[in-house]
Amino acid sequence: MSILINRHTRVITQGMTGKTGLFHTENCRAYANGEAAFVAGVTPGKGGQEIDGIPVFDTVAEAKQETGATVSVIYVPPPFAAAAIDEAVAAELDLVICITEGVPVTDMIRTRRKMESSKTILIGPNCPGVITPEEIKIGIMPGYIHKKGSIGVVSRSGTLTYEVVDQLTKLGIGQSTCVGIGGDPVNGTKHLDTVKWFNEDPETEAIVLCGEIGGTDEEDCGRWIAENSVKPVAAFIAGATAPPGKRMGHAGAIIAGGKGTAEEKISVLRECGVHVTENPAGIGELVKSLIN
Repeated sequence: MSILINRHTRVITQGMTGKTGLFHTENCRAYANGEAAFVAGVTPGKGGQEIDGIPVFDTVAEAKQETGATVSVIYVPPPFAAAAIDEAVAAELDLVICITEGVPVTDMIRTRRKMESSKTILIGPNCPGVITPEEIKIGIMPGYIHKKGSIGVVSRSGTLTYEVVDQLTKLGIGQSTCVGIGGDPVNGTKHLDTVKWFNEDPETEAIVLCGEIGGTDEEDCGRWIAENSVKPVAAFIAGATAPPGKRMGHAGAIIAGGKGTAEEKISVLRECGVHVTENPAGIGELVKSLIN
C-alpha cells in the first residue's frame, strides 16, 4: 500500500515547457511507471504543442478534462507559483505538489485562505515532492536510493529525506511512501496530516518523522501520536546536534518565546512516546530496532 500516489496516479506538470519542469518530468517519466503516469503539461499560451508525446494545454482544467489526471506538480517560477496552485485547486484536483522554492509568503497566505473549503491536498511549496518507491515519483528526489517496503517517511527537508531513505535502503528496509512537505513558513500538508495517513495505511509498519527547529508542528504531531498512533514512530530534529548560534533550518524556522527550539521539540516528542535520535547517522538503525 501507499499514501497519496501510486502506479495508477495520472499527473499534470504545470510549467512543463520550462527548462526545470521539462528536466524533472523526463526524470520522473523514466522512473518505474512514470511513462504512463505523466499525461499532460500546462503552460498558458502554449496549448496544442506536444513534447516527447505529452500534450501541452493552456489550462489545468482543460488538461484534467482531456486526460483524467487528478494530480499536478508545479515548477512555475516563484512570482507565479501561488497562482498556479490556485488554478489547480479551482480545477478540483485531488493533490497538488509545488516544488518551487522562494514563493512569496504573502502569496501563500492568500492561497491557503482560498483553499480553506477545498478538497485539494497541497504538498509544499519548496519541497522535493512525493515518491512511492518502485511505482511512481513526483518531484526531484533521486529515485534510485528508494526501495519498496513498509516504512513511511515525512520530512521538512529534502536532503534529510534522502539521508533517511539511503540509510533504510542500505539496511534492506523499504519505504511505503516518502513525503517531503517543505520548510516554508506557510505551506500545505503538515507532519500531523502525513502521520495520520500513514497511521491509517494497513501496510505502513512504522513511521519516520524528520523535523527542524522553528514552529510547533512537530510538537503538535507528537501529542497526536501519544493519543492515537498505533505504529512506532522514529524522529530526528535537524539542528539538534549543532552548537548554539549555528543551528539551521528552512525559512519556516522561527523560534519565539522559547518554543520551536530543538530541545523543546525533542523533549515533547520523547514525552509522547516517539523514539528520538539526536544523531542523524543513527536513524536507520533506530528504525531497524523498532520493527525487529
